[in-house]
Amino acid sequence: MYKIGVLGDKESVLGFKALGIEIFTADNANQARPVLRRLADEGYAVIYITEHLADGLRDDIGAYKDSVLPAIIVIPGKEGLMGLGMLNLKNAVERAVGANILNM
Repeated sequence: MYKIGVLGDKESVLGFKALGIEIFTADNANQARPVLRRLADEGYAVIYITEHLADGLRDDIGAYKDSVLPAIIVIPGKEGLMGLGMLNLKNAVERAVGANILNM
């Protein structure tokens, strides 16, 4: 069975625990980097990561962009929307379709 995890600051990810999703906390990219690698190595199929952390882990996340697993999904954190999730979606659609059909 595949596992799902969420990585971010405690305030942003604690609610996911109520949904049965494993939570992993980190306050900055340096703390999050080894956790992200561990989750990928341990076979997590889906890893949600807050925008704040994803901003500092762009190269690390980019290393998995062509892999089937894990799917790394950027979500807003307690800081609010930064736009990284939509940017990632736009880039993925452009890679798949070959054009910016989302007009973003």
